[in-house]
Amino acid sequence: MKKYFALALCFLMVMTSRAQNYTENFADKTLRVDYIFTGDASRQSVCLDELSVLPSWAGRRHHLSELPLQGNGQIIMKDLETGNTIYTTSFSSLFQEWLETDEAKTVNKGFENTFLLPYPIRPVEIEITLLNPRKEVRTRLKHIVRPDDVLIHQKGTTHITPHKYLLESGNTDKCIDVAILAEGYTSNEMNIFYQDAAITCESLFSHEPFKSMKDRFNIIAVASPSDDSGVSVPRLGEWKHTAFNSHFSTFYSDRYLTTRRVKSIHDSLAGIPYEHIIILANTEEYGGGGIYNAYTLTTAHHPMFRPVVVHEFGHSFGGLADEYFYDDDVMTDTYPLNVEPWEQNISTRMDFASKWEDMLVKGTPVPTPVSEQAKYPVGVYEGGGYSSKGIFRPADNCRMRTNEHPTFCPVCQRALQRLIDFYTK
Repeated sequence: MKKYFALALCFLMVMTSRAQNYTENFADKTLRVDYIFTGDASRQSVCLDELSVLPSWAGRRHHLSELPLQGNGQIIMKDLETGNTIYTTSFSSLFQEWLETDEAKTVNKGFENTFLLPYPIRPVEIEITLLNPRKEVRTRLKHIVRPDDVLIHQKGTTHITPHKYLLESGNTDKCIDVAILAEGYTSNEMNIFYQDAAITCESLFSHEPFKSMKDRFNIIAVASPSDDSGVSVPRLGEWKHTAFNSHFSTFYSDRYLTTRRVKSIHDSLAGIPYEHIIILANTEEYGGGGIYNAYTLTTAHHPMFRPVVVHEFGHSFGGLADEYFYDDDVMTDTYPLNVEPWEQNISTRMDFASKWEDMLVKGTPVPTPVSEQAKYPVGVYEGGGYSSKGIFRPADNCRMRTNEHPTFCPVCQRALQRLIDFYTK
């Protein structure tokens, strides 16, 4: 009896400690930090732009000092007095993608980036670090935030963008809050936007593991209006005045649809509980983009809308890599072949034990021939992360490879489930 009592007491102490951990260091508010990432391929820097406070915190309240994924950059918040790490998160950015382009060799640019952190109740030191594809530090910035600083801008108390819940499974501290934003919809087109947002929701939850873990999510449709209908298509000479100034031809790639006006996205969401962002573009053009812990942006009226929005959310929410590749191409600038990628669904086999090695059935051939895909639904198939050689994917086909495949592969499903559990358990 004493044994069971001791175990119960230990469990209670652990749960109490976990519940108290957040309130020991943070208020129920959000610290929004805006940075400008600047530089070129040879030299980069991070500049602090603005600090804001939002009226509530919708993020996780446990695993506060743990990282679920490494990402291409990290933020660490430390208590200034004790030096203890009290919160950390990871991300990727459009700026870091741009640094691998030819343009970055000759041009210096700046990119907006915004991050949401729990609001500290005591002074803290925040360190933000950008990594290169070899996981080496490109640049970092440390700065101190004092919660009573009068220049921390209060946002989200007035002028809140009209919105409505498409799925409300529970309180923000128990669920993952996803905001779906309108881009290129005029005020008169918001009924169309709400229909497109509902299709997004339906598409997402038709895929595992989202389908069976639907009760862990809240989905909010946010009717952010644009002056013009549609979005900018530079190759056609079409430039629109839209809520977030998104456009195709990012990095001169016709299908790559992104925006660098990240602050405007977060301004539209001020006062609304959110953690992850999906932006729907009111256009029939094909394309999209997804950046880990930044946003998904995709077109809403192309026939491939349903699979593409799920694919891009696999990037922005799940940190999953593209599993497609180009024949006779090895893009070692993106994924060096002697470095293990941080994404969970591709591998250079430098540290395969950290990936899906435990999911292989005994006797699985490595590399796994495509001709044996039926026998080995989880294997080590060569080609992925844009490279035909040296990078391996876990299945012959997957939502992260082609629009035609109806599901995430078992490895991607496990990676997504682990992430959902990290945020909600």
